[in-house]
Amino acid sequence: MTKYVALSIVSPHGGNIAAGRKTIEVRSWVPPTLPIKDLLIVENTNFLTDGFQVDPNGRAVALVDVRLVEPWLPSQVEPACSSGWQPGYFAWHLENVRSLASTGRVWAKRKFYELSCLMQGLSLDDPS
Repeated sequence: MTKYVALSIVSPHGGNIAAGRKTIEVRSWVPPTLPIKDLLIVENTNFLTDGFQVDPNGRAVALVDVRLVEPWLPSQVEPACSSGWQPGYFAWHLENVRSLASTGRVWAKRKFYELSCLMQGLSLDDPS
């Protein structure tokens, strides 16, 4: 099994990333180190607001690399697929996007988390 660092994205934006329409992810925090290679994007339908909240119905949609994180600018609203700009957020530049054709469910959690999986079907270990 391969271990991936994962990041959950609320629908429809995981699909927008996988399709190449969303090239900037906006977050209120910055990753501890850069670059991030092979970040697994998990799309889920619930906003995860509590640190211990999980959604067992996520779907792995893409692998991406993040080389640059900078303060989010008003000119980056469109590549972020956002409806408007707010100060104080960070633009994560998504590169080397590789769409996944997975139909299996995966765990969605807040911030970064680790998933151990096989890429064919994404069979996952227990999230605990």
